[in-house]
Amino acid sequence: MFLGPWYAAYPKAKVIGPEGLPEKREKQGNEEVPFSVIFTKDKKVTIDPEFDAEFEYEYVPAHANKEIVFNHKPTRTLIQADLIFNYPANEQFSKTGESATSGILTKIFGSFSNIHGKGQSRIIWYGISNANKDRAGFNRSVANIDKWDFDRIIPCHGDVIESGGKGIFQKVLAWNLAAAKKST
Repeated sequence: MFLGPWYAAYPKAKVIGPEGLPEKREKQGNEEVPFSVIFTKDKKVTIDPEFDAEFEYEYVPAHANKEIVFNHKPTRTLIQADLIFNYPANEQFSKTGESATSGILTKIFGSFSNIHGKGQSRIIWYGISNANKDRAGFNRSVANIDKWDFDRIIPCHGDVIESGGKGIFQKVLAWNLAAAKKST
């Protein structure tokens, strides 16, 4: 959403994104931003030697939002947007004066988009992992991410998981990991 203003502030940065994003931005009339790397389903990409030395990354084209997940190896930090949510978003609401759990829609959405229970696992299994009719591809990507060494998770939606992130990842995505294991 704010890629244009961000790039204007950091014009020397390399912009990376999933296939279809440049076209979508153009169709929406967004600012022109030069993409250095486009992740595609059929081609493995590299960003540059310096970046690649510090990060592992997995493009998840089978995710409804064409997710790109990163692992910052030195800090063992998984960085992702929509793969796993961790509601309520206490950190994000901390300076607003509002409760992260106020409102009926927030309560409903938060009940199945947190790391406790099986709600999020069900949403991922029955909806997100099959949204593009490629659950096997989604499962392969999740299994690739599971091979990484990480402890902390930074989600786009909800609080940072400071420690124990690998176990939480495995719990939330257990059905997908089990299916990936069966298919190998």
